[in-house]
Amino acid sequence: MNCSVFLVFLILSISITVSSGSHQRAILRAIIKENNNKDGDFAIDLNATNFDSILKETPSPFAIVEFFANWCPACRNYKPHYEKVARLFNGAGASHPGIILMTRVDCASTINSNLCDKFSVGRFPMLFWGPPKKFVGGGWDPKQEKSAILPIENFRTADILLEWINKQLGSSYGFDDGKYEKEHLQANTSDPGQIVKAIYDIEEATSTAFGIILDHKMIIPATRASLIKFLQLLVAHHPSKRCRKGSADVLVDFDDLCPSKTMLVNNEEAESCSKKGALGNYQICGKEVPRGYWMYCRGSKNDTRGFSCGLWVLLHSLSVRVEDGESDMAFRSTCDYIHNFFICEECRQHFYEMCSSVSSRFKKGRDFALWLWSAHNKVNERLMKEEASLGTGDPEFPKAIWPPKQLCSSCYLSSSKTSKENNKINWNEDEVFKFLVSYYGKELVTLHKDKQQQTGGQTETAVTEEVLASTHAVVVPVGAALAIAVASCAFGALAYIWRSRQKNRKYKYIYSLKNI
Repeated sequence: MNCSVFLVFLILSISITVSSGSHQRAILRAIIKENNNKDGDFAIDLNATNFDSILKETPSPFAIVEFFANWCPACRNYKPHYEKVARLFNGAGASHPGIILMTRVDCASTINSNLCDKFSVGRFPMLFWGPPKKFVGGGWDPKQEKSAILPIENFRTADILLEWINKQLGSSYGFDDGKYEKEHLQANTSDPGQIVKAIYDIEEATSTAFGIILDHKMIIPATRASLIKFLQLLVAHHPSKRCRKGSADVLVDFDDLCPSKTMLVNNEEAESCSKKGALGNYQICGKEVPRGYWMYCRGSKNDTRGFSCGLWVLLHSLSVRVEDGESDMAFRSTCDYIHNFFICEECRQHFYEMCSSVSSRFKKGRDFALWLWSAHNKVNERLMKEEASLGTGDPEFPKAIWPPKQLCSSCYLSSSKTSKENNKINWNEDEVFKFLVSYYGKELVTLHKDKQQQTGGQTETAVTEEVLASTHAVVVPVGAALAIAVASCAFGALAYIWRSRQKNRKYKYIYSLKNI
């Protein structure tokens, strides 16, 4: 075996082994019950097995936990009031998603007895308010003078509960609020602190993209190799550790899940490669994702920003993490992914044309990052004109050349004057590249880490670690070693050897068990 291929295989094997340790298993065991808004249920049902992990992972800054008993008539009568408030904050149709996670715990279930005792539940229902991570591994004692968890004393109707919430937050939420209420948008994209929320949208976009591929049965012989190469890129450089783990799980089992020998012309034989097949059981970013809403990429209208924004942020974050030797392969993998799996036909064609215009191979990671940045601005320029003439743009987030001077004044040459004739900006590309690496690499991760640490305590360690490992390869030695190895071999060879070795290990293990 070629030594460089073996080195890559070894590094990835170590990476997957580490990421599948006790911490990662705890995260992946977090299961949100799939309510799907049946019977008007918007609050999330928690129990002792997922209580800590779900509250630890939520991006919402606040949570309400209702402790109830399923046999309690007062609890049953209160449920419509609680759900009326929950629908404002939970689910895809929420007016104010990502602000309050509204949950419930059934104390009549034996599995939850100790959990309910920790919170001194002596009557039903009882409601508690606080930062989600303060609930993790903790409890509530009425004798405790100071606590970050507050009991909600007066909540008997939906109106009273919402009024209490508004007093806590200084807000003016109402039941008539429509989806995507404009006054709560994070409209200031010039604030570098906003990128902290992008990590959640990158996960959302990754999960959504994978779902689209399965829903539309897009894995066919002609696209199979493209998906494998893109999955390898995600395994190596996705900003979220759990997305890297999920991508690796799919990649290792891909031949079993989606065997090439069965993918012929017959559409029925492609079922195994769709959501109805075994591949549909894989959650590429964990069981909590998709969450059903956007944060950094949230638009003022339902049909603006969202997935397309999240996908751009994902691609930029990948581009600043690849090393010189793998830059051209990353570029080809990205172009092939968009060409084969992005279902907006006009957008796909435009992107393909930009990819096709590249005549020489990329030799540096900087070249790929700057090309993607330039391509994104070309797309924005085109859409600016179309949206202006048709009135289809987002009024709160109009398309613009990026980055703005508020974010990177040094990106603009001091002598630069945008010509009214050619509408061209003279960029300082060295500064642009520094900005991209900082914004989509170090800054995104560091800001997220700092935000988690501000909440205090050891319960935030898991979430911090979840994103900490997504830094640029300079910070993560495994990523750097991977990049050096990939520089000397093709992604395709890596996939074949790595997946073959993983499958052989699995079969040997099963065989050994049979002989015990």
